[in-house]
Amino acid sequence: MKIVLDAFGSDNAPYPEIEGAVLALKNNYCDSIVLVGKKDIISKELEKYFYDKNRLEIFDASEVITMEDSASAAVRSKKDSSLVKGLELCKQGKGDAFVSLGNTGAVMAASLFAYGRIRNVKRPAIAITLPTKEKPQIVLDVGANVDCSVENLVQFAELGSLYSKFLFDIDAPKVALLNIGEENKKGNILSKATHKELSESNTINFVGNIEGKDLLKGIVDVVVCDGFVGNVMLKTIEGAAISIFEIMKEQFKKDWIAKIGALLSYPVFSYLKKKLDHSEYGGALLVGLNGITIIGHGRSNAKAVKNAIKFADKIAASDYLTHAKEHFKRN
Repeated sequence: MKIVLDAFGSDNAPYPEIEGAVLALKNNYCDSIVLVGKKDIISKELEKYFYDKNRLEIFDASEVITMEDSASAAVRSKKDSSLVKGLELCKQGKGDAFVSLGNTGAVMAASLFAYGRIRNVKRPAIAITLPTKEKPQIVLDVGANVDCSVENLVQFAELGSLYSKFLFDIDAPKVALLNIGEENKKGNILSKATHKELSESNTINFVGNIEGKDLLKGIVDVVVCDGFVGNVMLKTIEGAAISIFEIMKEQFKKDWIAKIGALLSYPVFSYLKKKLDHSEYGGALLVGLNGITIIGHGRSNAKAVKNAIKFADKIAASDYLTHAKEHFKRN
């Protein structure tokens, strides 16, 4: 598979993107990569690395969409940006999947403009792979749609179920609705109505509501919510994980007994950090579109970029997109 990478998306671009691309090629995570961005800067940075030049291309783009830019306005005005140009390549069939660590709103807007929605899908959604105690879990939407209808949430459940099936090879993924209680009568008007629709679905393995306290247990495969709730949930988990590690580090530095304890607990500490590390998955898939876009974190390092490329290749090589189109064509 050929992966198109926005080389000027991250907070520290283009350095994590370039190093991550080289690492992905060395690990054979994809067949080839196209780095999109300012050619002179990319070429100079690549001189630091050894890689197969036959598997890496540079596509020049003179403009950059920053985190401060207005998403839709930037997509319209910066036609020669690495984001817009990269998606054009995929639209033209010159790439199998697109990866960007840039402005999330701009990546969503540009992807929607380039690919268009899958027929009968009302809205695309951002689907993350959330690490849990038992297994990775797909959660959607985490920011694309702050206001949703029952139909939107039901479609997210369908998209998430298909995604889980082809990403993790699960025949009938367990789908749950994020709510304030497990009982079917709990929640607001939207939650109650969505619960009723999902319960009556013949295509979704709906197992009921799930509370926030159970999210990291890994008892289901797909969790559905609107983008407002999903984004708050995601950032709360990220913030909590960072705070826990910072508190642990402070305690370990207190005295020599704590330092000995730190050395003894290092294997557990290291395992926990890796299990909760977003860079292990690399990015989130924008589902519901006629193409594949992986959105990565702006603070991503080379490891996260490498894994985002691996992730993009896996999705592109699977039958997810084809089956998603077929599914919604029938419905």
